[in-house]
Amino acid sequence: MSRICQLTGKSVMVGNNVSHSNRKTKRRFLPNLLTKKFYVPEEDNYITLKVSAAALRTVNKKGISACLKDARAKGFLK
Repeated sequence: MSRICQLTGKSVMVGNNVSHSNRKTKRRFLPNLLTKKFYVPEEDNYITLKVSAAALRTVNKKGISACLKDARAKGFLK
């Protein structure tokens, strides 16, 4: 499974390691992903999602139902 948040669409970014002598080598910035189980009361079941820490805060603020609706509208979740 790829390193993409299923609620926000955050994914890996690419940049450079820059040494003291200013040599540049490629590196990857990985998102802070967590595999989390959520209870969805409308469907009366649990759903397992791979979400970023920022998305987890959004779920705590808005609720899982609103976040799932937004993710489906943006095409991050089927």
